[in-house]
Amino acid sequence: MSIRAFICGCAGFEFSEDERRFIAEASPWGLILFRRNVESPAQVAALTRSFREIVGRADAPVLVDQEGGRVQRLGPPHWPAYPAAARFDRLPVSQDRKTELARLSARLMGEDLRACGIDVDCLPVLDVPAPGGHSVIGDRAYGLTPETVARLGAAVAEGLMQARVLPVMKHVPGHGRAGADSHFELPRVSASLADLEAGDFAPFRALSHLPMAMTAHVVYEALDPSGPATTSRKVVQEIIRGAIGFDGLLMSDDLSMKALSGSFTQRCAALFGAGVDMALHCNGVLPEAREVAQASPFLSGKAEERAQKALALIASPKGVAVAALSPVDARAELESALAMGA
Repeated sequence: MSIRAFICGCAGFEFSEDERRFIAEASPWGLILFRRNVESPAQVAALTRSFREIVGRADAPVLVDQEGGRVQRLGPPHWPAYPAAARFDRLPVSQDRKTELARLSARLMGEDLRACGIDVDCLPVLDVPAPGGHSVIGDRAYGLTPETVARLGAAVAEGLMQARVLPVMKHVPGHGRAGADSHFELPRVSASLADLEAGDFAPFRALSHLPMAMTAHVVYEALDPSGPATTSRKVVQEIIRGAIGFDGLLMSDDLSMKALSGSFTQRCAALFGAGVDMALHCNGVLPEAREVAQASPFLSGKAEERAQKALALIASPKGVAVAALSPVDARAELESALAMGA
């Protein structure tokens, strides 16, 4: 079966007839959901099931950004509110306990997602905030040092995998220094290569074994002043694949973000030319999605191998520790610990 190397969004709580035809014809690798697609557990389960029926693949991935805090697509009243990433490092407990609680929170989020058919979470955020950085990262970061971000980010990835949900580390090679929000404009980072290697790259290097990563729409002037990481062959090949050592499935951040320029055909040509494996288009605008689909190649070669390897991890998560607490006990423990640091 031919699968296109892109992930699409959709407009509402269920697919329109036009969306159904598009998905059936375009055969995207996956689907990503946002708040506009989320009404209730039964509705989300029906939507994810419908997507897999349309593409004819029971293992077709469904993604979401479920971080906790500001970025939580599934929330009250049907799902619990989870803490922002920064909350864990601020708790008045030991480092080991902070790590344990971050893992626990991610596991519970993963179980929420898995119950309604979502099996990929765009988490952990491994960006290290820096003075002057835009608040778009802010409390989405696990700490202020590369060591803290890597340690808690690793725990979050483990928690998701305990729930059989794939983690996606973002935004490689680091969004923490960006002085602008890439949703609205193209950030440029002037830090030296030495500073980037010591700070920004470090958490990604520590977690380079993870199965998936998402690029940053950020220009790093010391690496490639001509364009953002997403479309820079030098950044993808020499930094992400080389210095950081990531060999998993590399997907772009959302192609509809204002940081990128040119038509969607041009954006796809640039990111695939740079060596990114998968295009992500989120907003559910069908004419744009059609253009992305037409400009995205069929999955093949190394990109296909990486995609299959990632999905195999959740089909049979070998080496993942079994969660010790029941969901009810785990949730009670998390809420108790968070109340201590309120």
